[in-house]
Amino acid sequence: MNNTVDFENVTIDGLESSSIAESLAGLRANEARYFKNKYNHDFITIPADESQDIINYVNNILKKERDTEIEAKPLETSSFQVENLKFDYVAGTIRGSYFVIKGEY
Repeated sequence: MNNTVDFENVTIDGLESSSIAESLAGLRANEARYFKNKYNHDFITIPADESQDIINYVNNILKKERDTEIEAKPLETSSFQVENLKFDYVAGTIRGSYFVIKGEY
């Protein structure tokens, strides 16, 4: 079930299993606010168990580009394009921890 993130009424919906659910909810709300203000785009999340394709895509890129593997279990994902930029999120990603992808995937 998709969740349009409300950055004015922050909830922990979808993040309840995390010991830092409130912090993650705040980060998620900040991302939602950023995309709404900058691109007029609603930030929509998908439960990780319903979006394994996005997780696999991100994991593949991280492994090939940065030789990095994330051990934490994802809670949510989001994938969208605004203007000419494609964004893929796996729960807990903080804006600013991005990198330019060198290859084509």
